[in-house]
Amino acid sequence: MAALTVIGIDPGSQRTGWGVVREVSGVLSLVECGVVRAAAGRGEAAPATSGDSGFSRRLARIYHALGEVLARHRPDQAAMEQVFTARNAASALKLGQARGAAVAACAAAGLDVCDYAPTLVKKSLVGTGRAEKEQVAFMVRRLLNVRAEVAAGWPLDASDALAVAICHLGMRRLAALQRP
Repeated sequence: MAALTVIGIDPGSQRTGWGVVREVSGVLSLVECGVVRAAAGRGEAAPATSGDSGFSRRLARIYHALGEVLARHRPDQAAMEQVFTARNAASALKLGQARGAAVAACAAAGLDVCDYAPTLVKKSLVGTGRAEKEQVAFMVRRLLNVRAEVAAGWPLDASDALAVAICHLGMRRLAALQRP
């Protein structure tokens, strides 16, 4: 069976997690993971509205940083967590724009993006759609066979992105089993 490489993305306007997972004959392995930190720098005020040039620069940072990851790893497929309902309309708008920057980076690399609800990602890894981030991180570590001390350095945003990639690979296997 040929190897399949998937990038999972957990979009955010402050931190966008990403994780690249490879599957060969049903065995998952970690390629690389990280976080694009697009937040305002130290001493720099966060923009008040999404129209501020500071927020535009944050979106550009997400786009370009993910573009570099995509060029480096050349994944076969991309999966992204859907935007959940934010506390207020302004937060939801910013999150949607950050997600759009990530989708645009994938599209520029020639990848379509498969969307997954956060509850589906959690349920597919942990067994419940209301799992805590730490439970998801634990299962990601177990499924990728990564030692705890290695995974301890991962931000939870990176674990969430890896979970999206693992969920996508599982959904692909399930769809293949259901084909006549």
